[in-house]
Amino acid sequence: MAEVLRVEKLEAGYGKFHVLFGVDIVVNSGEIVVLLGPNGAGKSTLLNSIVGMADVYSGRITLLGHDVTGKPPHEVMKLGVAYVMQSPNNFGTPNIFGELTVFENLIAASAGLSKKDVLKRVEEIYEIFPRLRELRDRKAKFLSGGERQMLAISLGLMKNPKLLMLDEPTAGLAPKLVSEFFSVIKDIRDKFGISILLVEQNAKKALEIGDRAYVLVTGRIRYSGDTKSIDEDRLAKLFLGQ
Repeated sequence: MAEVLRVEKLEAGYGKFHVLFGVDIVVNSGEIVVLLGPNGAGKSTLLNSIVGMADVYSGRITLLGHDVTGKPPHEVMKLGVAYVMQSPNNFGTPNIFGELTVFENLIAASAGLSKKDVLKRVEEIYEIFPRLRELRDRKAKFLSGGERQMLAISLGLMKNPKLLMLDEPTAGLAPKLVSEFFSVIKDIRDKFGISILLVEQNAKKALEIGDRAYVLVTGRIRYSGDTKSIDEDRLAKLFLGQ
């Protein structure tokens, strides 16, 4: 199985604030890899490090065979990474353009694609998120929290990435929507063949759709293995550092 992402002995943080210590993870082609851990464990910092938004002190990050350690975000994204950052709250997300309609947002994210490919991709996204077809002419700032998250993920998909990184995509969503989102994440992997690195607080649901899991606690990997090999009791102990 081909490797899409490899992180080796990563030490990273922000300035003098050291967050990650010797982190190793791998994401293979076509996998959903789940990254779990308590709040403040360093999960978002790991994603930020991969795309050049955190300070890497040492270690190595390889994407599709390219060393991207410390590279600026635009260079990493060009290699095929889409990063859907965690929304600051249920009413906003840094990933979308509020003054543009849903359709205009999708077009804005399609730089580099031919017109034919753009329209094909939009249709594929509408199949994944039928609600966005209904809302194609609505400005993004008037969407609900769940609808905004659908759009944020769709903007990442427009770039035809090899790796989709999702930082707590179900945070703040209603329980019914949460279940739908997990189903969609699996559909995205199956339909587009995209590898997914998923950070989630809803551990049970994430483990149900994931292939492998890592548990990050206080900046260190405490578990690495198959999602079926870790139950809630063991997960709770890991979260507590036991």
